[in-house]
Amino acid sequence: MSASPAPSSERLIGVELDHTIGSAAPDIEHERAVAITDLIDENSFRPAGAPGGPYRLRLSTDGGRLVFDIRAADDQPVVTHILSLAPLRRVMRDYFLICDSYYEAIRSATPSQIEAIDMGRRGIHNDGSDLLRERLAGKIEVDKETARRLFTLIGVLQRRS
Repeated sequence: MSASPAPSSERLIGVELDHTIGSAAPDIEHERAVAITDLIDENSFRPAGAPGGPYRLRLSTDGGRLVFDIRAADDQPVVTHILSLAPLRRVMRDYFLICDSYYEAIRSATPSQIEAIDMGRRGIHNDGSDLLRERLAGKIEVDKETARRLFTLIGVLQRRS
C-alpha cells in the first residue's frame, strides 16, 4: 500500500462565489456544490509571487470581468486578479447550450443519446478549462483538473447573473 502524498500548501482550502447574485436552477446549483467539494478535496493553485498558501478564493463578476480575490487561510488579502470575460464568451455560450441539451436529454433521451451529448459537453468543458489556464498564465498556476472545476464555477456565476 502506497502512502498518500503530503498535502501541498499551494492549494485552495476555501472557495466562495459572489453571494449578491441570485441562485440558478437546481441542476446548476448542484454542479456548483460538486465543483466546490471536488476543488477543495483536490487542487493545485499557485498565485504568482504570492507567499505560500493555503489560500481562499472568492470568485465574482464585475461589469463583464471575472474577479479572483485570493486570500490567505486567515482571510487576509493576498492578491486580486481581474480578467475580461470576453475571451471566454464563445466557449461559455457553447457550454451553456450543450448543458441545456444534456439536462433535457437526461429526462427523456436514450442512454446512448445522453452519452453522446455528455461527450460533447466534456469536450467543450475541456476547451473552456484550457482557455482559462491560458488566461491565468503568469497570474495563477493551476493544473488541468483545478481549471476544469474553476471553469464550472465561472459558468455558474454567469448563469446566476
